[in-house]
Amino acid sequence: MATASDAQSTSSHSLQPSISRVGITLEAYILEGMIGLPGATGAFTSLLNQIGLTAKLITSKVRRAGLANILGYTGETNVQGEQVQKLDEVANETLLNALGRRGHCAAVASEELEELRILSTDPRARYLVVTDPLDGSSNIDVNISIGTIFGILRKAEDKAGADISDFMRPGHELLAAGYILYGSSTMLVITTAGSGVHGFTYDPTVGEFFLSHENIRIPERGAIYSINEGNSARWTEGVRRWNAWVKEEDKATGRPYACRYVGSLVADAHRTLLKGGIFAYPADQKSKNGKLRLLYEANPYAFIFEAAGGRASTGTERILDITPTELHQRVPLVLGSPHDVEIFEEFVRGAR
Repeated sequence: MATASDAQSTSSHSLQPSISRVGITLEAYILEGMIGLPGATGAFTSLLNQIGLTAKLITSKVRRAGLANILGYTGETNVQGEQVQKLDEVANETLLNALGRRGHCAAVASEELEELRILSTDPRARYLVVTDPLDGSSNIDVNISIGTIFGILRKAEDKAGADISDFMRPGHELLAAGYILYGSSTMLVITTAGSGVHGFTYDPTVGEFFLSHENIRIPERGAIYSINEGNSARWTEGVRRWNAWVKEEDKATGRPYACRYVGSLVADAHRTLLKGGIFAYPADQKSKNGKLRLLYEANPYAFIFEAAGGRASTGTERILDITPTELHQRVPLVLGSPHDVEIFEEFVRGAR
């Protein structure tokens, strides 16, 4: 796989297979994407392979967390005002160490860090990573699916190091995005510009990720909605009306939808991507600007969902068109099938 710098355009990142390659390893899949591209240096390929390595390392930690005394609360609170779990710290440091190892990543913006972490001041370090190292921390101790979310941006050419301005770019400028789901199996889902969305399942018996879900496409509409109903008293009138509508009996429109809410973005979004329907974490009276973070939660998922034929919105505007103004900026997030997201937006703007 090449990068924008490798082949001078994000379209050069394409991993779209001409024939099915289900069963090949993640490493082989990434490498095959680079072969034949003029000027490919292998830097982007190396960076993605380091993320793959991180997935294996964190999987190892998650699978034996109860035995290794890394479950529970550290006693600290992060920049988001959330309790830091021991595995949060482990995942964050594991990711930073892996990304800094080969010198291709200049800086990382992480949910767990108040400021940027500069990994290299070498001008040849051309990439920036945004990440939630361990989404779903509140579910760790009860053994519910958690995950890692990431996005990759290209740094300005010939610039030594990086600063916050390098990250203040709309999500449509991402070169790649993905997530790692630590559930009944570990799965890495990734997309690069123009490549489609592909899922790799980890086989611990051989220590490799294998392509298991090729060219994922979200259904045009679904039959599941995912929202935290415990926040209903604080919702806007539009969201309340949508919520009542989606639960009404109407066979002609496939209602009522089934409600499924895990409370881990990675788990809820993964189900929505594969099954269709809608995931919504709207703004409300308590979180007027939304709850989820734009850079390392909303943007990566919006990039993935659009690449799979879905939509990602705040309820009023396209997520990928928002230019960030803060490192830890929050936004409302609505992900899902095009039909279902469009209906949600109609209720929010009062068209229904």
